[in-house]
Amino acid sequence: MTKNSSPSIDSTWSGLVPVDDTTLAVTDTGGTGIPVIYLNGQFATQGYWRRVLADLGTGWRHITYDERARGKKSGTSADYSFEAAVRDVDAVLAARGVDKAVVVGWSYGAFVAAHWASRNPDRALGAILVEGAQPHDWLDDAMEQRIRKQFRQMSWFMSLLRPTGLTPRLTAAEMAECNIELGKIARARELGPVLDRITVPTRYVVASGSSLGSHGDEQEKIRASLDAVTVRNPNIKITAKVASNHDAILKKDFRTVADAVREVAALDRENAPKERSAD
Repeated sequence: MTKNSSPSIDSTWSGLVPVDDTTLAVTDTGGTGIPVIYLNGQFATQGYWRRVLADLGTGWRHITYDERARGKKSGTSADYSFEAAVRDVDAVLAARGVDKAVVVGWSYGAFVAAHWASRNPDRALGAILVEGAQPHDWLDDAMEQRIRKQFRQMSWFMSLLRPTGLTPRLTAAEMAECNIELGKIARARELGPVLDRITVPTRYVVASGSSLGSHGDEQEKIRASLDAVTVRNPNIKITAKVASNHDAILKKDFRTVADAVREVAALDRENAPKERSAD
């Protein structure tokens, strides 16, 4: 796999990449394979991708990183906004000398991946959106209060885990604000047009059942929104719905995610459908 117009390195590099007022811990396996950049869940770390990377193997250039105040090494920041997360994709790629890449995101990272692919049609080789970037109006006043309460309740044990890098170095209030902002970004009127503008091959891998913090069939109602997305934009398809839930999908169904990366990378971008139906 050699569809990489960017300069490559011969061995794995790990280090800190400066961006805005902070630094991000980045790992780049190097090589001449197709670059793939992986975008984490909202409070997850790059280690979540290890099974996907192992399944894909060494024929790819894997780029992973920890977002602001996540993991053990990435620095804290005054800006934990969604727009900062999108900017960070550009910063990491620029620092590693990569112009074009396949972008893979899970959960919160899927939203970031969708926005980045939509805004960068000449740089995105394709996108894999794992259990995220589903346009649905799930945030209301009651949900906002529920989010704030949940993060307050979890703050005591999350603070105990911070030295391990398993939980972010954000306050409960900051984490709640990040989640609430995501609810606004997920609204159909906000995310729908972003998805409609995607012109590169894009594949969804969706989970089943509930997730941490969800109630009843909330998650399935959110996932159902993708049917309309795929009708409007022929570049976007649901490649698989797996049995695992939102939280376990990268652990239990990593092969399906890796296969989606292979599927997108194998597509001839020039021959991919470019037309999308009008709103």
